[in-house]
Amino acid sequence: MAGVRVIGAGVIGLSCAVRLLEAGHEVTVLTEQDPQQTTSRVAGALWYPYLAAPVDRVTAWGVRTLAELIRLAESEPESGVHLVDGTEVGVGELPDPAWAADVLDFRRVAGRGGEPGGGWAFAAPLADMSVYLGWLVRRVEVFGGRIERRRLQAVPDDGVPTVVAAGLGARELLPDPSMSTARGQILLLRQFGLTRWTLDQTGEQPVYVFPREKDIVVGGTSDPADTRIDPDPAIGAAVLDRAVKLVPELAGAQVREHRVGLRPVRPAVRLAAETLGATPVVHCYGHGGAGVTLSWGCADEAAALLEASL
Repeated sequence: MAGVRVIGAGVIGLSCAVRLLEAGHEVTVLTEQDPQQTTSRVAGALWYPYLAAPVDRVTAWGVRTLAELIRLAESEPESGVHLVDGTEVGVGELPDPAWAADVLDFRRVAGRGGEPGGGWAFAAPLADMSVYLGWLVRRVEVFGGRIERRRLQAVPDDGVPTVVAAGLGARELLPDPSMSTARGQILLLRQFGLTRWTLDQTGEQPVYVFPREKDIVVGGTSDPADTRIDPDPAIGAAVLDRAVKLVPELAGAQVREHRVGLRPVRPAVRLAAETLGATPVVHCYGHGGAGVTLSWGCADEAAALLEASL
């Protein structure tokens, strides 16, 4: 089979590489950063469509990814993906989401103070990204793929079929001026036995608490005006304060680390094929806050589009 190239080694790029390798292609992944240093490392990584459009395509990609992540949680727990039950509060009388029938055990639950229809609960895949990214890298290597550290100024005009999964890097690489950012700051707390996730999107900033095996992800922020990559202690304190109000059990929990990531936001996810010079290219970027949630559905489509270009 043909040799192909993937630019980007976050969750989208690595997922695309795995699908192409499974189809029998020789794959080289080019990345400026080590996978563990990409924005994907900062992801809360609960399956949940967030900050991505258009809704119909996002729903389809998300449902396909959901099935694969459930499979991994059930049959390959070493991937770092687990099924965790939890609740989104404050949804009021909103209609059920388009994916309600696809998640496990979706149900309406009473809100704060016992009011009816206050939230919805379901079991969703939750990935520990420090584990999951390593698992994806091993999948690439097991299938014979290569990951090379290289900074690119543009997509090489050499005829090698290429998937551009560079996230925010696509802004300069292509260039694509429609790309923007939404800064997210999270804290990692020491795990003390918390087993359920909680999410609240009713305020100016999202609040989420996602329990993993060894720590608890607490967030967060979504700030398009702030492009700083270093944690802000004041923002971290405010995030933790909101989280404790949402989940009082967090009070006094040990803070292990602060992390920041710049979500790669675009008016719509770009998943389409074109030819740049002599090079067939499939664009697969602009997933906003839903990279993990859309990863396998988008990787399937990107691989099919690249196959069609050969």
